[in-house]
Amino acid sequence: MVKEFLSQKGIDFEERDISRDRFAAEEVVKKTGQMGVPVTVIDGQIIVGFDRVRLEQAVSKQGPSFGAIVADASKITARIGSGITLGAYVGRVRPGSVAERVGLIQGDIITEVNMQPISNADDLERVVGKLTKGSRFSVVFLRGNKQFTTEGFF
Repeated sequence: MVKEFLSQKGIDFEERDISRDRFAAEEVVKKTGQMGVPVTVIDGQIIVGFDRVRLEQAVSKQGPSFGAIVADASKITARIGSGITLGAYVGRVRPGSVAERVGLIQGDIITEVNMQPISNADDLERVVGKLTKGSRFSVVFLRGNKQFTTEGFF
């Protein structure tokens, strides 16, 4: 029911089967203290079971999903010794997501969205959070030492 609910809302999600994924099962117990399913995590808010009211409240705060796990690029680049680069470092891209459709891959650093500078992960969340489903956007990103520009739709 949760999958159907999220799909109807047009929200990208990652499904993990705890009956087959031991790490996922341990993570659920650690986060919730129980093995109840489904467990839905939205912006750090944990919802156990199909609680339509809490799900509605959580997704109403959500804009369209970009589909990438990001971190502050300055922290990552400083840690790996490649100097300090401002932006949002792409750690993982969900298959079929907006981020994948515009060509982003792990290791890219997003520096601009819709001509707005991106200095860290919070900047990316703020800018993407203002976009609406169906809106067109542009992304400037670094891949290695090269800069790329791409466009997409939410």
